[in-house]
Amino acid sequence: MKPAVTALLAAALAPLYAAPAGCAACHPAQTARFTQAGMTRALEPASSSALLQSNPALAVQLGPYSYRIDHGTYTVSDGKETLRIPLEWAFGQGSAGQTYVYRYQGAWYESRVSFYSALHGLDLTIGMQDLRPRNLVEAAGRLAGTAEIGSCFDCHATGVVRLPRADLSHMVAGIQCERCHGVSEAHLRTRAPMRKLGSLTSEEMSDFCGQCHRTWSQIAANGPRGILNVRFQPYRLGISKCFDAADARIRCTACHDPHAPVATAPAAYDSKCLACHASKPCRTGATRDCAGCHMPKLELPGAHKKFTDHKIRVVKAHEPYPD
Repeated sequence: MKPAVTALLAAALAPLYAAPAGCAACHPAQTARFTQAGMTRALEPASSSALLQSNPALAVQLGPYSYRIDHGTYTVSDGKETLRIPLEWAFGQGSAGQTYVYRYQGAWYESRVSFYSALHGLDLTIGMQDLRPRNLVEAAGRLAGTAEIGSCFDCHATGVVRLPRADLSHMVAGIQCERCHGVSEAHLRTRAPMRKLGSLTSEEMSDFCGQCHRTWSQIAANGPRGILNVRFQPYRLGISKCFDAADARIRCTACHDPHAPVATAPAAYDSKCLACHASKPCRTGATRDCAGCHMPKLELPGAHKKFTDHKIRVVKAHEPYPD
């Protein structure tokens, strides 16, 4: 597709995306709660990142390279040469950490270091541990291909035009109403129905959420294998013995309200577990903190954070990672 055609396509699609505030007039309860959800802060300009503003001088030494992020400027040095680049976007709202992207010589790069909340500082970005930079440019970050960078923005923002390359000119940072429910232009004009996730089966919803959280089929076909897939919830849930593609009680939204912050206390999910298991109680007799036992938190190497394993199961001591 020619650049001129791409520009016309982006311009044509732009009016279809309304500002998130446009939904509030008719859906005040949902939009009010949604402003507190982590997904709405999945992406923000690095220049206005609250995390970077509260940590104005981050620095770490990794092998021969020193890294510093100071008020949105990314500095990498090997002691002889120095590269200074303005960071453009911050991915992640900071509960686990935050990763950055920037442009260098017209191409997009993912920063080699990320901020980790557990460290309150910088360390290697997930996936960079085995990469060995051969020069200062490679030490600064990893070149991201056109399709990959489009996918990254599309999963962290709303209104991204991905064909044939990422067009961010009409993007709204963060996951907003229309990213899940579809464009609102026709709905606002004629009250035409929008996408309702409540009508999806468990399998359809798993695939829908898996657009960003990875589907069962993606991981089954391409990996990663082992503990590295613990953070891909649709895959882990899909290989649970209790997963039923037609049972609404095991859908993503049966446990997680996408309009609200994620509940982190295991006890918050007891009623969800008992919706299926009330007639067959746990063999230990317990009726509280079900998820704490049957969905253990596991350390993802390099992430400095434990992730809840969505493969629901009877956990056995010293068992290998069940994949």
